[in-house]
Amino acid sequence: MQSKAQVFPSSRRKRCLWRSALAWGTLFSLWGSVALCGCDVERRKSDAELGLTPQQSAGRKIYDNYCDRCHEPYSTRGKKGPGLKGVFQNKYLAISGLPANDERVGDIIRLGRKEMPGYSQTLSQQDLDNLLAYMHTL
Repeated sequence: MQSKAQVFPSSRRKRCLWRSALAWGTLFSLWGSVALCGCDVERRKSDAELGLTPQQSAGRKIYDNYCDRCHEPYSTRGKKGPGLKGVFQNKYLAISGLPANDERVGDIIRLGRKEMPGYSQTLSQQDLDNLLAYMHTL
């Protein structure tokens, strides 16, 4: 029976250890890259930290239920749709070029756009008003 030293000569063991260390290093490097990927996304703050009114807080819940799956609230990066950070801070909406006001944004929410479904059958006018109030805080 051969000993391990005969089966795996010293240089071969060193190569095996080197490859193992390289694999672990690559794994940790990839993990670090993924962790830093969304660095412009802020941590989620509470309603109190954001100073939200009851209407804005209600709008945030609606946003979480219907909008968050496709739109990042505190980032300009989107998921399926555009990020909505500062959506009302510009004169025009980035993608459509429509005026950035309650009427136009409300129309988009109610009627939808290309890949975005409309929510006219889902949200009441009060829900829409609450949602728009919250979106003004982004």
